[in-house]
Amino acid sequence: MQSTKSRRKVAPNTAPGTKTSATDNGSAESADKLDQLLLSSAICNNEDIGPFIRKAFTSGKPETLLHHLRHFARSKESEIEEVCKAHYQDFILAVDDLKSLLSDVDSLKSSLSTSNSKLQSVAGPLLDSLDSFLESRTVLQNVNLALGSISTCVRLIEICSRSNYHLSRNNFYMALKCLDSIETELLDKTPSSTLRRMLEKKIPEIRAHIERRVSKEFGDWLVEIRVVSRNLGQLAIGQASSARQREEDLRIKQRQAEEQSRLSLRDCVYALQDEDEDEDDQHDQHDAVGLSNGLGNDGHSGGFDLTPLYRAYHINQTLGLEDRFKQYYFENRKLQLTSDFQVSSMTPFLESHQTFFAQIAGFFIVEDRVLRTSGGLISKMEVENLWETAMSKMCGVLEDQFSRMQTANHLLLIKDYVSLLGVTLRRYGYPVDALLDVLSKHRDKYHELLLSDCRKQIAEALAADKFEQMLMKKEYEYSMNVLSFQLQTSDIAPAFPYVAPFSSTVPDCCRIVRSFVEDSVSFMSYGGQLDFYDMVKKYLDRLLGEALDEALLKLINTAVHGVSQAMQMAANMAVMERACDFFFRHAAQLSGIPLRMAERGRRQFPLSRARDAAEDMLSGLLKAKVDGFMTLIENVNWMADEPPQSGNEYVNEVMIYLETLVSTAQQILPAQVLKRVLQEVLSHISEKIVGALYGDSVKRFNVNAIIGIDVDVRLLESFADNQAPIFSDGDANQLKLALAESRQLINLLLSNHPDNYLNPVIRERSYNALDHRKVVTISEKLRDPSDRLFGTFGSRGAKQNPKKKSLDALIKRLRDVS
Repeated sequence: MQSTKSRRKVAPNTAPGTKTSATDNGSAESADKLDQLLLSSAICNNEDIGPFIRKAFTSGKPETLLHHLRHFARSKESEIEEVCKAHYQDFILAVDDLKSLLSDVDSLKSSLSTSNSKLQSVAGPLLDSLDSFLESRTVLQNVNLALGSISTCVRLIEICSRSNYHLSRNNFYMALKCLDSIETELLDKTPSSTLRRMLEKKIPEIRAHIERRVSKEFGDWLVEIRVVSRNLGQLAIGQASSARQREEDLRIKQRQAEEQSRLSLRDCVYALQDEDEDEDDQHDQHDAVGLSNGLGNDGHSGGFDLTPLYRAYHINQTLGLEDRFKQYYFENRKLQLTSDFQVSSMTPFLESHQTFFAQIAGFFIVEDRVLRTSGGLISKMEVENLWETAMSKMCGVLEDQFSRMQTANHLLLIKDYVSLLGVTLRRYGYPVDALLDVLSKHRDKYHELLLSDCRKQIAEALAADKFEQMLMKKEYEYSMNVLSFQLQTSDIAPAFPYVAPFSSTVPDCCRIVRSFVEDSVSFMSYGGQLDFYDMVKKYLDRLLGEALDEALLKLINTAVHGVSQAMQMAANMAVMERACDFFFRHAAQLSGIPLRMAERGRRQFPLSRARDAAEDMLSGLLKAKVDGFMTLIENVNWMADEPPQSGNEYVNEVMIYLETLVSTAQQILPAQVLKRVLQEVLSHISEKIVGALYGDSVKRFNVNAIIGIDVDVRLLESFADNQAPIFSDGDANQLKLALAESRQLINLLLSNHPDNYLNPVIRERSYNALDHRKVVTISEKLRDPSDRLFGTFGSRGAKQNPKKKSLDALIKRLRDVS
């Protein structure tokens, strides 16, 4: 078979004569020819002739286009003929070849048909088996895929169910772990797009739900922890108060041991003390462990539960929100602390201060626990910053409230609670020196207020005094009014009813002073200062020396009008002297210093002015009373012919009064006070006797009158000697010395050698109480019996009396000295 030649594209030829005619016929024909050539070229090159058609119709000359097409067809017919003529022989040869192959093709066709029949008969079962195999394999693949999908879905459903179970049980951490497992392991393998879309939508919703639930629980905890903090603070401060009370009890036992050790009971007492100390130590340890674990004294939970906080922190860590939660927690706790600082102006601070400080104490106890156990939720520096803020605010509140307070007891109550707050928070490592500095700063103000209160109480107690001895019918009254202030003079209990030598003013004032000492020690103690006895003693001296002494002086000068009242006041002052000793011992014991150190620093009696005023008032009233009897001295016969045998009238009256006075006074006045008063009275009587002889009312007197005065003085001296059972012999002699001036004057006037007075040694030994001016005046009044009227007529020429001569020499010598 011969291959045919490839068909050639024949471009239309242009006759030479056309070009010539175009040149000749003008530009119109040339354009027509050009269009024809372009159309022929486009058809030959199988290009689109649409533009030519549109141009022909646009120009309105479709006939020209049709003419060109017909012309092109005619030109191609001749070309076709030429081609056919050129390939005619090849075509004939090809037909012959095809005819020769026809028989071969038929045989091949039959052979192929037979082979096809055999192939179809053999391959049919195989194709069926293949189709079954392919179908089974497809089914197997589908089943395996279905099993894998089902297994994945079953595991997914199980985890979802577990997550729902944990959510229903509020076990959010496990629920979040289930969600994380779904996201990381199963979500991409989930065959169901619907299930995958549902999970992609629900997982963020569940996380948001968990976050909301945890936030709500944390918010509820924040609300609850405020109440818990207040209760926890009150519990902690109460335990500090109990520990302080146990320390006070231990001090009391130690003081009792010191007293009993003097009775050789030291071993027994110390054994008991050690046992009590062990018990107290165990109690303190139990309290400390209980507080650190958020427990009360009974061992049960006191509501101090940080589980919601830890849970919220853990969940937020799991959610990847740890830093945000830390900031959220710190800001909320800071806001709570700021709100705790608010002091209500509607409620007195005295009523709200315990709640105020307990709330702050509980807050920082909780924060200490969170700091130690939360694993980084809050840092130590943040807690310190909160504490500095709280300390600054508390100091400001205390400064403001203390500046407004005008009652010492209110200030003491707040100070005690603040000191307990300091003890409580110091156990947790918080510095409290600034609080203690505020307390120390207001120490003087507190004592000024306390002194003011005591002044009012003392004034009220003294105003209620009836100047009557106190009657005690029961033993408890005696213990409360006498033994509690160590006013007893004997360890033997008296019989009841018992009449005390003092009035009700004494125990009332003692109670006021003792309360002052205890309040002062209470304020000074637990304030960071260990040795504060000197400060307590200073304020106690002010109370006794300024308030009580001045009040007693005012009472003595304004309210005492009779001897019985003055005597009662003098008795009261004697008892107050013993009470003052008790006050300083009591202050030393409460301050924790040995009594020997307190006694070593003892000063004089702080109520000495009131004591002296009371004794002076009593002495003055007694002197005034005695002056009434001493007016009877005017009835003395100064020129008596014979000396009186039993004393003059005035001295008898004075003796009766003095004996009555002593019998009454010795029941309430101490011996020393009575001695001093009697000394003043006897000295006054002596002065009155000398004054009568020295005064202008007595112009002259004789020896018989002096002998009568000597009898009077002897009666007074015997009265002094008779007081020896009440006083010691030395005190009785001191009473007699109160009569020294009158006695020495009488001895001088009755002496046979009065000029011995001029001898300095004798004068110092026997006449040291006499004033030489009085001696001169009185000696000049002494007349000898021979100096009576007309006595010189019978005695003229008689020898002068030596005593008279000596007396005249004495008078002359003393006048020369003067």
